[in-house]
Amino acid sequence: MNSFIICDVQIFTGEDTIPNGFIHVSSGKIKAIGPTSNIPQLSIQTYSKPGHTLLPGLIDCHIHADMGNPVALPQALRFGVTTVCEMQNELVNVQKLKKQALEPDTASYKTAGQAATIENGWPIPVITAHDKSEETLAEIAKWPKLSNRENVVEYLEWTGREMQPDYIKLMHESGTSMGMPLTKPSVELQRIIVEEASKRGYLTVAHATSLNDTLEVLEAGVNGLTHTMCDQPPTQELVDAYKKSNAWLNPTLATVGSLTGEGRELQDRFAHDPRVKGLIGESEMTNLCNCMGFAAQHGKVEYAYESVRMLRGAGVDILCGSDAAGPAVGTAFGLSMHQELYLFVNKVGMTPKEALRSATSLVAKRFQFDDRGRLEEGLNADLLLVEGDPLKDIDATLNIRGVWREGRPCSAHASKLD
Repeated sequence: MNSFIICDVQIFTGEDTIPNGFIHVSSGKIKAIGPTSNIPQLSIQTYSKPGHTLLPGLIDCHIHADMGNPVALPQALRFGVTTVCEMQNELVNVQKLKKQALEPDTASYKTAGQAATIENGWPIPVITAHDKSEETLAEIAKWPKLSNRENVVEYLEWTGREMQPDYIKLMHESGTSMGMPLTKPSVELQRIIVEEASKRGYLTVAHATSLNDTLEVLEAGVNGLTHTMCDQPPTQELVDAYKKSNAWLNPTLATVGSLTGEGRELQDRFAHDPRVKGLIGESEMTNLCNCMGFAAQHGKVEYAYESVRMLRGAGVDILCGSDAAGPAVGTAFGLSMHQELYLFVNKVGMTPKEALRSATSLVAKRFQFDDRGRLEEGLNADLLLVEGDPLKDIDATLNIRGVWREGRPCSAHASKLD
C-alpha cells in the first residue's frame, strides 16, 4: 500500500491537538505523528496543507444498512465516516456488507447482526405496517423470538457462529413515544440476554425511546443506549440510572427530530448544503428532507436535548451515531453524522472538541475498538482532512478535502488534495 505524509496541518488526535503537525502513513497504519518540526525526511508523496485540520475518521455508532443497502458504506465514507456500526440486520445482508467492506471506497463495517427480538416486538409491527410483502414476512419469520434462557443461549450461539457480531443489540420499545402500544420484553428476559452475552464476551446495546423503557433496560445491565427518550422531560432518576450502570448514550438527536417532525428545517439545510453536492444521490437527498413523524403527537425533541444536557452534565459518556437507514426518512448515511455533531454543539452545549471526541476516540473506547478512533502510531490510518478549524467551528467538518480508510484514499476527494 502507498506511503505518504500530510504536514503543516492542525491535528486533532481524538483527544489532544497538535497545532502544526504531520502524520506519516505506511501500509495502512500510522507510522509516525508529531509536530512538523520532527517530520521525517523521506522521498514519498507529501501533502502540505496549511489552514487545514486532520482528524481521525468519524465512527458512526448507529446505522441500519437495510436489505444490505449498497449505498450505505460508500456514502458514509464520502462524508468522512470510516467506520459504521450497524444495529440490526439479517444474515444474508450482513454477509453482503462484510464482503462489500473489503472493497475500496467503503467504510469499515461493524455489526450487531440479528438483534435479540421477541414475538411481535419492536421493530416487527412498524415494518409490517408498511411492508407486507411475502419476502419481508418470510425474513421476519426467521428472526429470534426469545422468551427464556434456553432460546437466548441458542440465539447467541447461532449468531456467534454465523454472523460473528461485534456486540449484541436488545430491543426495548413499548411504543410510548409513538402512541402505539407494543409488546416489549420483560426486564428479566433482557437481564438474561445481557448475562449470557457477557459470558461470551459481547457488549450489549439497547433501543429505547421513552423514559420508563430506558430505566428498565438500564436496570437489565446493558452497556449503552442507542437512543435517548423524548416522551417527557428527563428526571434525576434517569441520570442516577445511567450513573449506576456506567452506561453510555448514543442519543440520535437528528433522528429524534425526524420522529417528532421538528427536525425538518435542519434536515433540509444539510441536504441542500452546496458542499454535499456530488456526495449524495437525489433519492437520498429527498429522503433526508422528510420526517418520519411517528412521535409527532407524543414526543418532543426538546426533551431529548434536555436529557443529553443533563446526562452530559453528570459525566455520562455521549457517543455520536446517526441511526441512518434507507427506510428512515430524515436520515442520510454519512451526512447525518455532521448534523448530529451540529446538534451536539448548538443544542446540547458541547464544545466542538467534545463533539468530535464523541465521534472518534470515545466511540472506539466504549465499543472496545482498539485499532481506530485516534491518530496514534500503530493504529489504522483512518483519516479525515477538512479545510478550516472544526475545533472552533463545528460546521467546518463538511469542508472535506480528503478521506482515507486504512491508508486508502476515498476517490471522491482525490482531486482536492492537489
